[in-house]
Amino acid sequence: MKSAEIREAFLRFFEEKGHSRVASSSLIPANDPTLLFTNAGMNQFKDCFLGLEKRAYTRATSSQKCVRAGGKHNDLENVGYTARHHTFFEMLGNFSFGDYFKRDAIHYAWEFLTSSQWLGLPQEKLWVTVYASDDEAYDIWTKEVGVPAERMVRIGDNKGAPYASDNFWAMGDTGPCGPCTEIFFDHGADIWGGPPGSPEEDGDRYIEIWNNVFMQFNRTADGVMHLLPAPSVDTGMGLERISAVLQHVHSNYEIDLFQSLLEASAKAIGCDQDNAASLKVVADHIRSCSFLIADGVLPSNEGRGYVLRRIIRRACRHGNKLGAKGVFFHQIVAALVAEMGAAFPELKTQQAHIERVLKTEEEQFAKTLDQGLKILEQDLAELQGSEIPGEVVFKLYDTYGFPVDLTGDIARERELTIDEAGFEAAMDAQRERARSASQFGLDYNSLVKVDAETRFQGYAGTQGQGSVVGLYCDGQAVEQLKEGESGVVVLDQTPFYAESGGQVGDTGYLEFDGMRFEVSDTTKAGNAHLHHGKVLQGVLTSGATVEARVDDSVRQATALNHSATHLLHAALRQVLGDHVQQKGSLVDSQRLRFDFSHYEAIKPEQLRELENLVNEQIRQNSAVDIEVTDIETAKEKGAMALFGEKYGDEVRVLTMGGGFSVELCGGTHVQRTGDIGLFKILAESGIASGVRRIEAVTGQGALAFVAQTEERLREAAQLVKGGRDTLIDKLSALVERTRQLEKDVEQLKAKAASAAGSDMAAEAQQVGERTVLVKRVDGMDGKGLMALVDQLKNKLGSAAILLGGEADGKVVLVAGVTKDLSGQVKAGDWIRTTAQAVGGKGGGRPDMAQGGGTDIAALDQALKDAVNWVGQQ
Repeated sequence: MKSAEIREAFLRFFEEKGHSRVASSSLIPANDPTLLFTNAGMNQFKDCFLGLEKRAYTRATSSQKCVRAGGKHNDLENVGYTARHHTFFEMLGNFSFGDYFKRDAIHYAWEFLTSSQWLGLPQEKLWVTVYASDDEAYDIWTKEVGVPAERMVRIGDNKGAPYASDNFWAMGDTGPCGPCTEIFFDHGADIWGGPPGSPEEDGDRYIEIWNNVFMQFNRTADGVMHLLPAPSVDTGMGLERISAVLQHVHSNYEIDLFQSLLEASAKAIGCDQDNAASLKVVADHIRSCSFLIADGVLPSNEGRGYVLRRIIRRACRHGNKLGAKGVFFHQIVAALVAEMGAAFPELKTQQAHIERVLKTEEEQFAKTLDQGLKILEQDLAELQGSEIPGEVVFKLYDTYGFPVDLTGDIARERELTIDEAGFEAAMDAQRERARSASQFGLDYNSLVKVDAETRFQGYAGTQGQGSVVGLYCDGQAVEQLKEGESGVVVLDQTPFYAESGGQVGDTGYLEFDGMRFEVSDTTKAGNAHLHHGKVLQGVLTSGATVEARVDDSVRQATALNHSATHLLHAALRQVLGDHVQQKGSLVDSQRLRFDFSHYEAIKPEQLRELENLVNEQIRQNSAVDIEVTDIETAKEKGAMALFGEKYGDEVRVLTMGGGFSVELCGGTHVQRTGDIGLFKILAESGIASGVRRIEAVTGQGALAFVAQTEERLREAAQLVKGGRDTLIDKLSALVERTRQLEKDVEQLKAKAASAAGSDMAAEAQQVGERTVLVKRVDGMDGKGLMALVDQLKNKLGSAAILLGGEADGKVVLVAGVTKDLSGQVKAGDWIRTTAQAVGGKGGGRPDMAQGGGTDIAALDQALKDAVNWVGQQ
């Protein structure tokens, strides 16, 4: 069976067992700050296991795309060197949310694997493990399924701590967890390795193909295991592993899916398809990189973007090892789309975007790779011992963009190690980046979790009543909040919109019987709305019925900006092309910010066209149509999903301008496009490779911006003694006069330098057999000093010259050496040494170099030392 056929068979089998087929979630976990990437099929169902989210089904099946290349679950270092490690993989899963438990889960697994109607694996080839104390699962396997005891293995806490076992699964340090039972396939005695739990278990003979996790507990940060509201099931079977078994190969890289990617990789690189480790790295990495980009991740220097950049650069590095010339990685995307695009259509729709992002990142890395490798080779040639110093690793990262794992790869090839402790000591900048990503290590249970559902009534108005069903202070449930205390309030129903889809949460007040609670923000936790704020007067108690009043002016201003964002999105696709995809947004009462995929700065005339299109829709004053339907019907209508939004069984389809814009959105909006009033773009900029940002204002904010611009034009006209109609002519004349004055100044500087050069030449001294001139010249910039050095070289004929001085509060240095001496006294080395003495850096060619620094007080001594330096050469 081909991989695609296995995927479909699995999903169809569980559909026939009453499971709902659920699409793979994004690789960016929705509403979960504890995870860097989606790394298991159960991630999207975490709140279902905790009892915090109810869905229309209690049984589900999916083929979940997963990435393990950062954070706790990180397989990056093993990729390419083992048969089964990947940065990206598919996890086939079946799930029960309080429906069936161990018995059904075990029987389902056995039927699918061994039935001739499905996979038809020989039963005698299968081994089973259970958690050591799980007698219930053991009895089901042996007494009901009939697995003989000699092929059953109990695994206890074999990882050095309670519940730290190969047969006790946890998604992280906290959260849902439980014992598991695993099924292994025996490849036969001709393959080295022992059964699970034996000293030889790491061999390739016995391969895990199925893992049934029995979700029974929620582990909190103190290590306590709390029983879940209802025992549940989380099953995982790696598609790549089961494909290898059914296709009678021992390595995942030999399955049909990878064979096409390996062939495409070899073609793009221009090498043989000989199963080299580096080729496997490239074939693996094209999957993780493409899927991450399709889900909105872009290369950057922090968080998820930094992990993506590391993977891309690692792939480029291994391609270069195989002889790749120029950029190649992006060329493999087409083969991936052909292989997996049917199952994951986002690859098809975003193919051009993925290719462009990868190509841009490759080109950027290629500029520094060759030079960085040369520097590393020089350092390795001088290396004493078998450890690359931390400062060398840091220099490669800081100057040449080498991720530390890339240097680690090279070190491993040379049978060397890297000084990781020294690297960390030198990585202050990287520590800041690490802190920005540290949110992914949060304790899941430290977040406010509410076993309640809030009915949102804010579409109908901004006022309403609600009963307090939960109060929290410092994350802990309380019975009351007193005057002056801050906390979180949960109501059974509310008009307050909770932050979602880029729109900020509502603000306002909760009131009753003299109590007043100021709501400063509203967010979501599961199906509950959390009203964050402070009790201004009185006491708020659980069970109280309160009057909820949203700040209407703030809500309305936010709605104007949100509706304008939809019109802008449609206008961007019309002006720039269908490749435009939303990559993020922020909508509040002050302005709107919209991030989208595009590869170059938007031209001024295009910005004007965007404004005209949006304002044309505003002037038409068409009604905004909102329809609640199911997701499939919405897609048939052509509705676009907004980035980062988590959709339920029912969605709101927002149509504006009679079909000009059709999007899925749960936010609050205007009733007619004319309510927006006016749309004005404030700024357009690039924020990442292939991503642009537009900031704009609407309504009163737009009018205020126009008024402010008018006032600035009036002030500018007054400064040049003109009117608004003559302002451009006056400014043009002023600019032209400024240019002429600058030319005059440069000519005067040249004459002054020439005169000064004649005087300075007489101050040259002999250092050994060389003529050397080192002098302080203040008030002259680098360009002026360079011209003066050139004149002195001509006057002296054969000399080494270094001039330095103070200009604009900094040290400026220029060195020049005539050609006959440049082999003896290198200007670049000379300026580098001198610049370090004044707290700076510099460099250049052997005959001409420049630099600078910040320590003006050290300049005179540095110039004296510069003379001595020449004498030592």
